Amino acid sequence: MNHTKDLLQRFEDIYGYPTENLYFSPGRINLIGEHTDYNGGKVFPCAITMGTYAVVAPREDKMVYAFSDNLPELGTFSFSLEGIVYEKESSWTNYIKGMLLYIQEKLGNFSHGFDLFIYGTIPNGASLSSSASLEVLTGVIANDLYQANLSGETIAKLGMRVENKFLNLNSGIMDQFIIANAKKGHALLLDTNTLEYEQIPLNLPDHKIIIMNSLTRRELVDSEYNTRREQCEEALEMLQKVVSISSLGDLSESEFEKYKYAITDSVVARRAKHAVYENVRTEKAAEALKNNQLEAFGQLMNESHLSLHKDYEVTVKETDFLVRSAWKQEGVLGARMTGGGFGGCCIAIVENDEVDAFIDHVGADYEEEFDFAPEFYIAETEDGAQKI
Repeated sequence: MNHTKDLLQRFEDIYGYPTENLYFSPGRINLIGEHTDYNGGKVFPCAITMGTYAVVAPREDKMVYAFSDNLPELGTFSFSLEGIVYEKESSWTNYIKGMLLYIQEKLGNFSHGFDLFIYGTIPNGASLSSSASLEVLTGVIANDLYQANLSGETIAKLGMRVENKFLNLNSGIMDQFIIANAKKGHALLLDTNTLEYEQIPLNLPDHKIIIMNSLTRRELVDSEYNTRREQCEEALEMLQKVVSISSLGDLSESEFEKYKYAITDSVVARRAKHAVYENVRTEKAAEALKNNQLEAFGQLMNESHLSLHKDYEVTVKETDFLVRSAWKQEGVLGARMTGGGFGGCCIAIVENDEVDAFIDHVGADYEEEFDFAPEFYIAETEDGAQKI
């Protein structure tokens, strides 16, 4: 149900009156550059056509009412624009509350609230960034309803602040940045240190990007994610005693090898190695794509997965199995886990003619191993969040 008419009708069903304000915010996949975005490195994501729709109408009072058609059993949430605080029982609306709190801190208090209907097409827990999609969507709604005039970069920074300060998750800026600034048919090479970015054409006329959803629940992801970040910070502090750097992203592979003796803990050293080498792989991958060297691009994806598995330890047996099964299939350029890890999705780049066989074979392998089937989606690129 993402036909405009259906969405507008659902708003009217819930709130009892019609409106025309419809918005869309995409999800994302990261082609390569995983766990580099909080290490001052580069990332290479693109936005996808799966995402989050919103239908909105202004109210006269200061209240916000919010209903999600993905979680209808939770009913309608409500909160005032004045005195916004995080509350566990606010569930998914905390992403919206956080954004509205920080936008008002920046621009002054809004004069009125709104009624909000949400419908998302991103599968739950798939690691395709439904939370960042919702945050950026809220920024775009504020731009329209309140003439907030926030740039994509500002909305992305506010979204990261919501995760870091409002929700206490130590995530980086990649997800919000790509969702706010994406260009259809392109991947975005972003330097997370400087926020300089380049739109690189994603020309794959003979291949499709296949998303493979392991359908595994992402357990422990928040605590483990924060642990990885702390380990990288620890590595950086040790390295800074012997070399002048501001982030792990400042090091080349050879510099890392030269100075890694300063990292006294072997696990911490492996985490840092991933951050450094993954950053270099990301730069090489963007270059390979520009020069139409697709084989090289696929090889770098494979190396990225091995590093995430061995050095960063964020794969689970299901995602690792999907990737290794993908590697065995005909017409596969490369495959890797994508997103934060501990479950979620993997991606593979597959020749057009082999897509059906690929889905059949990987699906059968996986089902035989785990007794349930994965889901597959063909990823199509999309523009950044906007009013429709």
